[in-house]
Amino acid sequence: MLRHLSVRDVVLIDRLELAFDPGLGVLTGETGAGKSILLEALGLALGMRADAGLIRPGAKQAIVAATFDVATDHPANSLLIEHGLEIDERCILLRRIVGRDGRSRAFINDQPVTAGLLRQFGEQLVEIQGQFERFALAAPAVQRTALDLFGNLTSRATEVSDRFKTWSEARTVLTEAEADVAAARAEEDQLRHDVEELNDLAPSAGEEATLASQRQLLQNAERLISAFNQTLDDLSGDSGAEPALQRASHTLARAAEFSGGRLDAIIATLDRGTAEVQDALQELQALAHAIETDSGQLDSVERRLFALRAAARKHDSDVDHLAEVHTTLADRLAALDGNGDRLTALAKAAESARRAYIAAAERLSAGRVKAARALDRAVTRELAPLKLDNATFKSGIERLTESAWSAAGFDAVEFRVATNPGSVPGPLGKIASGGELSRFLLALKVVLADAGVATTLIFDEVDAGVGGATAAAVGERLAALATTSGRQILVVTHSPQVAAVGARHWRVSKDGDAGEVVTRVAPLDDQARREEIARMLAGAEITDEARAAAARLLAGDARSLTASPRDAA
Repeated sequence: MLRHLSVRDVVLIDRLELAFDPGLGVLTGETGAGKSILLEALGLALGMRADAGLIRPGAKQAIVAATFDVATDHPANSLLIEHGLEIDERCILLRRIVGRDGRSRAFINDQPVTAGLLRQFGEQLVEIQGQFERFALAAPAVQRTALDLFGNLTSRATEVSDRFKTWSEARTVLTEAEADVAAARAEEDQLRHDVEELNDLAPSAGEEATLASQRQLLQNAERLISAFNQTLDDLSGDSGAEPALQRASHTLARAAEFSGGRLDAIIATLDRGTAEVQDALQELQALAHAIETDSGQLDSVERRLFALRAAARKHDSDVDHLAEVHTTLADRLAALDGNGDRLTALAKAAESARRAYIAAAERLSAGRVKAARALDRAVTRELAPLKLDNATFKSGIERLTESAWSAAGFDAVEFRVATNPGSVPGPLGKIASGGELSRFLLALKVVLADAGVATTLIFDEVDAGVGGATAAAVGERLAALATTSGRQILVVTHSPQVAAVGARHWRVSKDGDAGEVVTRVAPLDDQARREEIARMLAGAEITDEARAAAARLLAGDARSLTASPRDAA
């Protein structure tokens, strides 16, 4: 529960230190005194949206810190462990600092964290019910969540959400595959033609360079043949290099026996030269023969080269990568041929995911039907004490069409009420007035008290639109909620009947002059509390009659005040 709140420089609050106790606490004050500012300050510590506009004029930054007592088994401690944060066995400290630039820093137990994580902790520790929440109660999605909480169906709802996600993903994969197949089918004829064309062409990497070299050779055949013949004459004729090398080697061989071995290396070199000249002659002769005997080869090489380059242009590639293009197109064609089996498999997977979702949603729906009956009984028991004796409450559940199924299942949940005898129940948000809606919310909170994990519940003007004995009934139920649930209840109220039942009472007020106005929050002793309730009853001028009425309220005689707060004075 909330034990301490420290506020620095938030709107009209300069410095504020508040200590809180278990049970029901009430905050009162005139309209505009700053009760909403106090809640906004607490909201900062709970991770709500930060705004530089919340900083008090003249201050550099706003600072809010909230200290909570938590049991060792509270989920917030598990969250600390999950995120590697230091655990203080005594408390959890949430702190927020907002600068003039609008940026904020968040801390948990003085360790820096993100605002998002701070908000997670805030949701685990405090639940704030304000006017927005009263109207949100009219939303079917909120009502469905409330029913799931009451029925302890959170795990089933999570399973349904997971199953729906799996089904949605399977449908998406199937839809995309079907679209791909449809697009491929549209170009199937062209794809088959291209693959067959490349099959015939059979391109290979590096082939263009080889063909280009060969083409150049063949285009210059006459010049090359002439050069080859001249070279052959120069090397092998009577006066050519080969005979000359042979004669030189023979001459030195005859003189070698007189050289003491010094000519051996020279003779060997001449012999190697002779052999290499012979090799060159053989290669030249073979090349010349090839050029002379294949007069049609040039046409063949050029046709091949031109065909490869044309195919490369067609497929926006280069010749060396045509083989890769061929492989890619062949794979697409093979995939297209096998798409029937693939689509069948994907369709089976999607249908299997759908059946799993339906099974989980059926279990959740059955749980909701059972929980709805129990919720109706429980809420009905709370209506009479809240002066809704003639009201009825019913949880309606209807099966949605498949097109409307969602991660929340296939149930439409709607709380229906009738506030007059014999009336046909209708949607809560349309039938109930503002005051009735507040009381229905309180009835639900009493019933759902054990479903949530927050140990501090804050009600912002839950008594709006009611007065007299009805307000007294609201106060009694709030006190009962604090007692029976073991939770700390804080109520911001304008109702003296509600204020009178609080175990502790704070008054919010403005102090200062035209130069500077600040908001103060002061705990009230018995005498100050009587004066505050008398002010709430009488208005600006507190009379003895109002003080006497306040004393009766504090003594527990709230039922004696059936007039409006102002009329009581």
